[in-house]
Amino acid sequence: MEAKIFMARVADQAERYVDMVDFLEQIVDESDGDVNTDVRNLLSVGFKNLISGQRSAWKTVQAIEQNKKYADYQADCESYRGKIGEELASNCEKVVNIVKNKCLVKAQEDEAKVFYLKMIGDYYRYTAESATGDQLAAVTENALKYYDEATKAGENLKPYNSTKLGLALNFSVFHYELKNDSSKACLIAEEALNGAKEKIDDMDNEEARDALSIIELLKENLDLWKEEEANGDDDE
Repeated sequence: MEAKIFMARVADQAERYVDMVDFLEQIVDESDGDVNTDVRNLLSVGFKNLISGQRSAWKTVQAIEQNKKYADYQADCESYRGKIGEELASNCEKVVNIVKNKCLVKAQEDEAKVFYLKMIGDYYRYTAESATGDQLAAVTENALKYYDEATKAGENLKPYNSTKLGLALNFSVFHYELKNDSSKACLIAEEALNGAKEKIDDMDNEEARDALSIIELLKENLDLWKEEEANGDDDE
């Protein structure tokens, strides 16, 4: 087990993320119960890096495709973007299956359940970035389902718990980007911020370090979204 954890870290350093995920999947398979926080963090890093190149590539090709200078190549770009989108969807599905079928079923603590349910929601959301039609509707609905389940699972966590705050951050982004519901996004972000502020004096140094960076991101998003809402009201 320790050797595989070491090799997962080596694969991370070598930027061999397919290999990293393979090592981590073996670790999950061999664990009698849920993995520890360090391995969960490695899962997060490995999964995110597995798809980051495809997410970035899809957005790059989309930008070129939409550039009028390259109108003659629009169909070629669209086809290539579709290929990248299929690869992204396949890797996201792989992540969802590992987390849903191998990690979540072993989770006992509330924080671990929130971590995994949020992660499933995240990877459905990442799939939605490049999806269209029925696939977009399906993955959007699945993301909402698992974010809702994560929210319920985290009800008893401290309001400044970093996993709970991270869920609020990503769930609010989901409502803003995929549901086009800035009011709901603002509500989720605001409730998370207010809850954390009320208990901020109870945090120890480690909790504060983990929480404050997420709190800052929540504040930045909330300020941006409220400003957009205000500008929209002015336009009317």
